[in-house]
Amino acid sequence: MTASTGLPDRDPLPSYLAPVPKTLEDLGLRFAWVVVAINLAGTAFGFWYYSAQFAATPTAMWPWVPDSPLATLLVALAIAAWKLGRELPWLTALAFFGNVVLGLWTPYTLVVFHETYLAQTDFLMYQFLFWSHLAMVVQAFVLHRITDFPVWGVAAALAWYGFNLTVDYFVPIVGEPHHTTIPVPRDEPMFLGADALGLIAAGETAFVLLALFLALATRVEKCEAVRERPVGSPESASRSR
Repeated sequence: MTASTGLPDRDPLPSYLAPVPKTLEDLGLRFAWVVVAINLAGTAFGFWYYSAQFAATPTAMWPWVPDSPLATLLVALAIAAWKLGRELPWLTALAFFGNVVLGLWTPYTLVVFHETYLAQTDFLMYQFLFWSHLAMVVQAFVLHRITDFPVWGVAAALAWYGFNLTVDYFVPIVGEPHHTTIPVPRDEPMFLGADALGLIAAGETAFVLLALFLALATRVEKCEAVRERPVGSPESASRSR
């Protein structure tokens, strides 16, 4: 903990792992319950937004439909658990993966199909979906302050989002693929020889791999920072507990 603020220390991570300014990180952690409430509100909106897709999806596969609202629910639960003194590394890792993957995939999809989306969606709703999802990425990059991303926690997150990737695009198990509905037919030719489904599948696969790299790289940097601290220093002792 930082004695002057009561907030978790900020490890000396490279800027690509901690791109959010410390002042903004501190603000988010200081008003953590506000962040939790905002994410819960976003979760409720997201479940409403997916209501039509729920109706068209077999009930057994409902957990794999609301990707973005599930990600905001995970980050709300992860931050709440930390505030209550019971940080759960597997939950924080799930929240990190979800907010990186869906926070990037949704704007990516909105850009890829921007002409169709803008023709079918209110402009303000389009802007809201685009920027609110990018905000999910910002909050994901604050989670390194409350967890060390143990490998087993990252493995749990990879298992869930790897399975999610599978049922979204490759082996739906029950019914149709369970990815978020896109505004064009799945076999619509796009570019570089890809169809619409292949294009969004490539995006989500890339973002899952990116989240995996970022989480493990953060773990490595944190372990190296602990080794470089003088033996017996307060920071070293606190991290060893």
